[in-house]
Amino acid sequence: MTIILLLIPIVLMLGLLGVVAFIWSVKSGQYNDLDADRYRILEDHDKPLSREEAMLHRRLTSFDDE
Repeated sequence: MTIILLLIPIVLMLGLLGVVAFIWSVKSGQYNDLDADRYRILEDHDKPLSREEAMLHRRLTSFDDE
């Protein structure tokens, strides 16, 4: 019975902390633009590798035992 008296305030504080975190995230604009993220992954912002970088990449990622 005494464990319930200890756990109830802990659960209430964790719930309150979750609500406060959710309200903070909404007010700070975390949920303003949900559509941009689904298209951002399709964009390619990487620059092409130079010949030296491509050769180094091939050398580092090859699994041949020489």
